Parts: sequence; C-alpha cells; structure tokens
Amino acid sequence: MTRHPLKLVSLISLLLALALFGPQRAVADDDDPPSRVARLGYAHGPISFQPAGTDDWVNAVVNRPMTTGDKLWSDKNSQAELHIGSASIRLGSTTGFSFLNLSDNVTQLRVTEGTLRIRVKRLEENESFEVDTPNLAFSVLRPGAYKINVNEEGDTTVVTVAGGQGEVTGGGQAFTLHPGEVGAFTGTDQLNADLQDYQGDQDDFDRWCSQRDHREDHAESSRYVSPDVVGYEDLDEYGGWQAVPEYGNVWFPHTTVVGWAPYHYGHWVWISPWGWTWVDDEPWGFAPFHYGRWVVVRGVWGWVPSPPRSEVVGVAYVRPVYAPALVAWVGGAHWGVGVSEGSVAWFPLGPREVYVPSYPVSRTYVNNVNVTNTTVNNTVVNNYYNNVVVNKNVNVTNVTYVNQTVPGAVTATSHTAFTSAQPVAKNIVKVDQREIARAQVNVMTPAVVPPKQAVLGAGTPAAVKPPARFEDRAVVAKNTPPPPPPSFAKEHEAIKANGGKPLAIAEEHKLHPDNDRAIQTVKIAPPAKQVTVAPRNVPPGNPAHAQKAVGNRDAGSKSDRNDRPDRNDQQRPSSDAKPAIASGNPGSQPAQGNVVSPERNKTSNDRPPSAQPSNAPANVNPQLDAKQPAVVETVRQKQDQGHKGVEQRQADQRTKVDQPNPSTQTQAQPNEKHQQQVEHVENKQPQQQQKPDQKHQPEDKKAKEASKPPRDDKPSHP
Repeated sequence: MTRHPLKLVSLISLLLALALFGPQRAVADDDDPPSRVARLGYAHGPISFQPAGTDDWVNAVVNRPMTTGDKLWSDKNSQAELHIGSASIRLGSTTGFSFLNLSDNVTQLRVTEGTLRIRVKRLEENESFEVDTPNLAFSVLRPGAYKINVNEEGDTTVVTVAGGQGEVTGGGQAFTLHPGEVGAFTGTDQLNADLQDYQGDQDDFDRWCSQRDHREDHAESSRYVSPDVVGYEDLDEYGGWQAVPEYGNVWFPHTTVVGWAPYHYGHWVWISPWGWTWVDDEPWGFAPFHYGRWVVVRGVWGWVPSPPRSEVVGVAYVRPVYAPALVAWVGGAHWGVGVSEGSVAWFPLGPREVYVPSYPVSRTYVNNVNVTNTTVNNTVVNNYYNNVVVNKNVNVTNVTYVNQTVPGAVTATSHTAFTSAQPVAKNIVKVDQREIARAQVNVMTPAVVPPKQAVLGAGTPAAVKPPARFEDRAVVAKNTPPPPPPSFAKEHEAIKANGGKPLAIAEEHKLHPDNDRAIQTVKIAPPAKQVTVAPRNVPPGNPAHAQKAVGNRDAGSKSDRNDRPDRNDQQRPSSDAKPAIASGNPGSQPAQGNVVSPERNKTSNDRPPSAQPSNAPANVNPQLDAKQPAVVETVRQKQDQGHKGVEQRQADQRTKVDQPNPSTQTQAQPNEKHQQQVEHVENKQPQQQQKPDQKHQPEDKKAKEASKPPRDDKPSHP
C-alpha cells in the first residue's frame, strides 16, 4: 500500500523539477562560454598581440584576457608570461604563439617557432593540455614542467621533460617522454627521434622561469584564494590580508591614490563571447576584477576572494568561473546606459550580490559564476535568473546594493571613452552623489555595438611584427581544434543585428568563414604507433645524470601527481597506439651504458631506425632490428658464462698458490731464496715461543709476529 504514495511523490517531484528548470533554461550548457581565460601577466621587451578575428598587430597590454584565436609574438630578447588557472605558460625570445583552443577542459597551444615553457600543477581526468608545433603534437600526461623549442626552419622540435610525463605524436608515431628526458624530433612526414637524459643544465630563460615558479610557489595568497583564480600570485607584493568577522579573509591593496576605488583605473575592451570586459592598469589588477567581490571595511576598499579548495566543505568543489567584470550599471535621466551620446556608469558588486551575465548563458552557468565567487543563496540566484534572463527585466528596484552609496564607488565615463578603450581615469564624468543613490540599477552590461578599436584595446600599433612564417606555417595537431574565430567584420554585423548584445556560441560558429588559409595552418596527425626509445649519452655505471634530472623538478610537481591517481601510476598510450613491451631485467645495466631514471616504468630495446644512437650503422636491416632483443639476451648469457669461467680459474689459482708452475719456473727462480727465508722464520717461531723465560714471552711474541709477513704478501705464482 505504501509503494503507490511513494511513486506518486516521486512523480510529482519529477514534474516540479521539469517545470522549474525546463522552460526557464535559456540555452544549453554546451552553449555557455568558457569558464576560464588566459591572462597576460608579464611582458618584457617588444611583445606584439593580435586579437582573434583581426589582422592588426598591437603592443600587448598586461592584464588583457586571452582566449581562442588570440596570438602573441615575443620578439628578440623578449619574455612573456601567461596563466590559465594553475598552469603557467612562458615565452622566450623570438617565439610565435597562439591559442587554437581554450575551453573548460581543453588547452591547445600553437607554437610556430621559438621557446615555450609550461608548468601544469593539476590535470583533471577529463582535461587535455596539448602543444602543437610544425612537425609534432605534444600532449601533457601528468602534472610537471615542460620546455618546447622549435627551430627557425620549423622542422625540429626539442622537448625537455624536467618533471611529469608527456607524449609526442607525429608522422604516424607516438613517443612517451618520462621525467628527466630530452627528445629531439626532426622531420615532418616521419619523425627521427633522438632521446637523451636531461643533464639539468639551465640557460637564462630557464633561470627566469625558475624564479617565477619560486615566486608563485611561495605566495602567501595561496592560503586564502583558490589556486584556480588567475593572478593570485601578484597580490603579495601589492597588499595584505586581514580577517574580517563578517567577510572572512579580505585582501587590502596598498594604494597611494587618495579616493582610490576599484574599476576606476583601467579601460573597457570587447572580447567575444563575453562582450565588454574590464582591463585594469594595476600590475595586480586581474584576480580582484574577474573573481570575488569588493567591500569597504573601516573606510578602506578590500577584496573578498573565492575561497581556496580546502575551505569548500559540504559541497562539491567548483572551479571559480571567470567573469568579464563583476559590476552593476547605473542609469538615469542625465546619464543613459547604452545611449549613443550619454554617459556610462558602474560600481563594484559587493559580497552576496548576484552577477547576471549580459551574454547568453544557462541557469547552471549563472549559478556557478556566483557561488564560486561569493557566498550567495541559490534562491536569490534563481530569482535574478527568472527576472533578468527569462523575463528580460534588467532593472532591479527591490535590491539595496552595498557599494552604490559609498562615496567614490560609482565611476562614470563618456560613451566615446567607453567604446574606444580609452583610459577611464582620464575621461571621468562627474555625477551628483545624491542622484546616484536614487538611480536605477541595471544588472546587465550596456548593449553597445563595439567598434574595431574596442577589440584592439589600448595597445598602440606594434612597432615589431612577427615574420610571415609565423602566420603561414602549419602545425601538427593530435586533437582537432574548433574552427577559427570569424573575422571582426562579420561579427560586427551580427552583433549590430543582435542589438549590440554578445552572440551565443552557436551563433558564433555559424559565422565562421571558409578561410582556406586558416584551415591549412593545422594538420591533424595520422594514427600513431607507439614507439619506445631508450635515452643515450649517459656514462656507463654513472646514474648521477639521471638522478640530477629527477632532482631538478619544479616545486609542487611531486605532490601534485596525486591529483590524477588513475594516470599517475600508468602510461596513457595514444588512442591508436599499441602498448610498449618492457624488456630486460630491471636490476641489470641497460645496454650501451644507458642509465634509466628511477621513475621510468618501462624500457625497451625495440628502437626504430630513426631513433638509433649516432654511432649506429647507417643502414639498419629491419629483420635484424626485430631480432635485437633475442640477440641482446644471447650476448648477456655468454657474458655471464664468461664471468663464471674467469671466477673459476681465479679460484683454481688460489688453491695452487704454493705449487710451482713449470711454465713459469724460470721467472720464479729469483723468488725461491726469499721463500726459503720466510719458511725458515715460520719454522723458528714455535721454538721461540717454548723458551722458559716467561717474563719476556709477551714482548717476544709481539716482536716475532710483527716480523712475520702477512699471508697476502706471500708471492703467488701466476
């Protein structure tokens, strides 16, 4: 009898859930924009930047968010640093770099030439990290530090694995690189592999990367901020943390500007698919403007961050979601939001206040972007979603915003300065504070069609542009990237037709042009066969180099291996790869004196002709190469038999040490007299020990024993 009421309750609950979530879901989750971006956090020397969909190169601006399609060129003697969550990407001199794909679970980089160093602290089970070069694709399999160098001609890629594990794919082959290995891969149609043990040598670029790693690993802010918040490593130098009873740990910037307020010193740019995005001028100005909330404590502005992973209790951890700008917008009779000649005004959102995106998103996205950046009730988030996203009611009249009435919190600028990426602080529009307190608040960003300058940002035209080969050179990819972003001209017309609002991801995809040049810049690698190569150039019996390579791992990579337990204890072959076959005794000395790092799980002698050591014959017979393991085993057995024979002969010689050898009797004659003297002394010792003078017996015995030659000093007959 009780089963039917239970079924009825379950059915009613299901119907309520469908009624609540089904009709109000504006777009599918797959149509949400990425929850993360890359941040250009450091630039030294000429660094040129080309936004996705444009052909213009401008000087790169620090704190500019980067995403799929964006390109960077690091000129001679230049360096740049980017972060994606907890992963760092550093560019060396004369390096061409771009994002083929940057989504929630995929990071796909394009390097046409130069030097790239990446460090991955965590790698989720469903996450992929790939670096594509002109002749191969390198996939990160474990957290660690990796250096990729592409020569100027684009036909050689050198991969150094200081810590972690990765896989090289290209030319129908796949090679696994273990910790402490360096692989040089030449050729395009077929890879010629040369593996060596990493000696731990560092150049100026490596030392700079190590310094940046040390700075990041020892950041105090990591105790208070989620490690997935981009830019937290810059907070220590420019502010301090204090515990505030109402808000928890709060970061207070060290500012010298009187009346300083957040979202005041910077400019606005347009970055698809998010739309209008804030770029701050401060060197620390990324994390506090794209995550968390701002609040005034005792008259001073402080930032309330996303909590670290360790403080998330009772619910599943959700990676903090990036937002283009966590602000609310002010409208009124004298300053209109989105009006062509009016002013635009905004103020920072406070703790527990809901951020509503102006770009198309799902209910799940609205929930995640708020719960990961502040403490807010889900019911409040749902109310905002229903009123703003579903019912299109952008004006909020029944909510009191904590920062709206704070003196200096509201910043206003002209429409021209807003849309042309001009510095806001130099184009301030004064507004009456009393009128601001009574003004309506719009939770969504103004609907304004962006001009091209809004996409290029505040960067001036680049004085140094990359060579043509950076644009035209194709790279090899293991995973198929999405189509390239549409040109700005096409996107501009679509945004205009959409009333100045950002386009949905599906609408963006419809705009992708048939750009043969863009399509030809990526070549998908053919199915690969797994090849195992043993490193070379290590002195026989000297494991110091391999141990040194393991000891030079980046800080944090050892402990972070446990973040991916199902991958940390095994190799992950490519989808078309055959498993490598381990051969040899783990305790035996590798062939040709190669020393395998203690962390390598598998070694093999089945090296292909392209991966033979440099002293190998030029012509290698594949049949002989296939028999190599058996030949090596036969040689090893013969060596063991030879060693046993030598040991037996030495034992026989020791038992016959006092017997003369006829074949060497002539050589032994000069020693016979000395042998007789020794035997005479030995024969006299028992007689001397039996003398009646017992008083001097101990002293005489010591003297005689001292005069007796050791047993090992007796001449032996060869």
